[in-house]
Amino acid sequence: MNLGTAKPIPDELAQVKHHLIDTLSIEDAYDVKKFEQDAMNILTQLFKEKKVVIMTGGSGLFADAITEGLDEMPEVESEIRAQIIQEYEERGIEFLQEEVKKADPEYFETVDRQNPQRLMRALEIWRGTGKKFSSFRVKQKVERPFQTIKIGLNREREELYQRIDQRMDEMIWAGLFQEAESLFKKRHLNALQTVGYQEIFSYMEGEYDREEAIRLLKRNSRRYAKRQLTWFRRDLAIHWFHPDQKSEIIQWVQTRLAENH
Repeated sequence: MNLGTAKPIPDELAQVKHHLIDTLSIEDAYDVKKFEQDAMNILTQLFKEKKVVIMTGGSGLFADAITEGLDEMPEVESEIRAQIIQEYEERGIEFLQEEVKKADPEYFETVDRQNPQRLMRALEIWRGTGKKFSSFRVKQKVERPFQTIKIGLNREREELYQRIDQRMDEMIWAGLFQEAESLFKKRHLNALQTVGYQEIFSYMEGEYDREEAIRLLKRNSRRYAKRQLTWFRRDLAIHWFHPDQKSEIIQWVQTRLAENH
């Protein structure tokens, strides 16, 4: 999944130490709770040697798991989960989207709507408890043994969308379709239920042509970016910059570090 997940290239990995890269098989079950445990273990070790650690990425839920902690979710009977999976396999992701939209419109506004695992999780909580998934996200912040400085990077929408389209063209040129084809037999796995693979799998199954697959890849990537921004804009602790403001970012971070020490 090198291209579809935009994994750092060898040159980037050689420039600075990365963590949790190439640590899992796509066959492995993994969720945000396990990520929280793994990342916190790594941070515990790193802060023995370093004063500053950088966490970067786009998944708001995974970022919040480290900086805020996770909400406790209720246990739901396995039969409910099995029934939802069956319905998804028979009726498709549009069914999940409509069900979650009706049951929990607040969560639907921020969830990755192309990720069936997130949608099914919200639906099983609703069916199992009669309460919205969003109602359990009370955001009782946990105390961490470190302080967090949050930086958001954003561009004007037209520029952002143009760069997303260009990046997708580059990923396709680099072999995204071929990578997806090599994973086609495992398309049922959770790791592959994401933007970047699902569109190509549907193309391979004959639902539409290659041109339409590329259009959907770009459209769904833009939609995902929009939902990311919706999620992060709720966090008033994030200080926003344009990516070209490198000197301003460094100065702002240095000021915050001096204040915290």
